[in-house]
Amino acid sequence: MQFIDRGKIFVKAGDGGNGKSSFRREKFVPKGGPDGGDGGKGGDIVLEVDENVNTLLNFRFNRKFTADSGGAGDVKKQFGRGGEDCVIKVPQGTLVKDAQTGEILADLTQLEQRAIVAKGGRGGRGNAKFKSSSRRAPTFAEFGEPGESRELLLELKLLADVGLVGYPSVGKSSLIAAVSSARPEIADYHFTTLVPVLGVVSLGYEKSFVMADIPGLIEGAAEGVGLGHDFLRHIERTKLILHIVDAAAVDGRNPVDDFKKINVELKRYSEKLSKRPQILVANKIDLPQAAENLPALEKLAAQENIPFFKISAAAHENLDALINFVGNKLEELGKEIEPIVDAVKIFDMDKEDDPVIIERNDAAEFIVRNKNLEKIVAMTNFDNAEGLRRFQFIWRMKNLDALLKARGIKEGMSVHIGGLEFEWHE
Repeated sequence: MQFIDRGKIFVKAGDGGNGKSSFRREKFVPKGGPDGGDGGKGGDIVLEVDENVNTLLNFRFNRKFTADSGGAGDVKKQFGRGGEDCVIKVPQGTLVKDAQTGEILADLTQLEQRAIVAKGGRGGRGNAKFKSSSRRAPTFAEFGEPGESRELLLELKLLADVGLVGYPSVGKSSLIAAVSSARPEIADYHFTTLVPVLGVVSLGYEKSFVMADIPGLIEGAAEGVGLGHDFLRHIERTKLILHIVDAAAVDGRNPVDDFKKINVELKRYSEKLSKRPQILVANKIDLPQAAENLPALEKLAAQENIPFFKISAAAHENLDALINFVGNKLEELGKEIEPIVDAVKIFDMDKEDDPVIIERNDAAEFIVRNKNLEKIVAMTNFDNAEGLRRFQFIWRMKNLDALLKARGIKEGMSVHIGGLEFEWHE
């Protein structure tokens, strides 16, 4: 199976249904009041964690998702039907960001967890809703509110219990192949593992944990050197780090220096990540050169106050002791998954702070930015005289004339709000 850990998608929530403008007309009631119903709400775009989805591969081919729009209101104050939500299945461990701002919208770590990432537009109000003591027979109704749309970045950060770290070719792939049913490619050249490999390690009846063999790390990874961030992103969620070093120093590197350099990279990438519990594992002890480096590695583990194990993944030496120790350590650490962000944030579409911002474009026209105003423009029927007068009242309430004058507007200049252009007159 191909492993895809990033994706970019465009989502568009459903538009609200239009409100209805109508009047009660029945026998013996020749001048009934307004009875136009409201439009239905548009469907939301919802991301949901599904245990049957393991990668973001589907989003390589399917990148646009649209929810249903709401139905229009009808006579006799009948509401339009609500649009169906568009539910997008994602794997556990998916981090959702706004593609434009980079803001984290949701961190999906629990099975069946849901996040609304784009809200459907509310239905337009029918003319029955605008009846008042001073307006007995309103003829206007609102259009439906447009649904939210945005481009999303999806990143999969693995939910392994144990992450294997170490320079390329120290034997991480051999270890995960020896203790689980995972079958990563194994060879004696750098970066054999180009994508994360997950293996389930059994500890007996109904006891197991997930181990991740992740692409090799090299100096400068915190800045993206080598496989850099591709590596570091996936160990953020692990509870325990197995730090594998090549005790035999087959590539001529010093295993003690390797340990220190990698921990420097972990700390530069994330202070929290550098404080994860570690176990130092000296691999390839079946090779005669290993004896020369083992005393220094034992001393290093004592200085760092971390457990130390000597193994040979290829010869299956001391693996049971290591795996049992890891299993017991994980039980101590507990089963809760720690989110990447300190507070898991589900995106809130309704921000209280919504100031009126006036800008100029290249043609020296005026652009008014205000979320509520843009909604009102989209929902107003300007072909209806009463609807137009209502919008003019809102314009005055927002003090737009004074704001535009302060920016230097002159008679006949253009003002853009949302998708419409207005000509300004004193």
